[in-house]
Amino acid sequence: MTSLPGGTNHASAGTAHHGTDRDGTDRDGERVERPALVCARCGTPAEGLPPTWTCSVENGARRYFCDACSRENLRSIEGRLDSAWW
Repeated sequence: MTSLPGGTNHASAGTAHHGTDRDGTDRDGERVERPALVCARCGTPAEGLPPTWTCSVENGARRYFCDACSRENLRSIEGRLDSAWW
């Protein structure tokens, strides 16, 4: 089993993981509010669930990029450069 960033191993710690489903509800069917997504490059806020946005994990943190920024920097993304180098 692998541990999550930060060294916490939830399985050995005796805590259950309560994720959310794709429809934004938890396993009990209750609505879960997700934080609003904002493009990490240009600051554009996402309207609803953005299926065309790109998610990048850099230094253990998720960063989201709008479709315009993703398109403009496609070669850098494919080259696996961190966004600081774009």
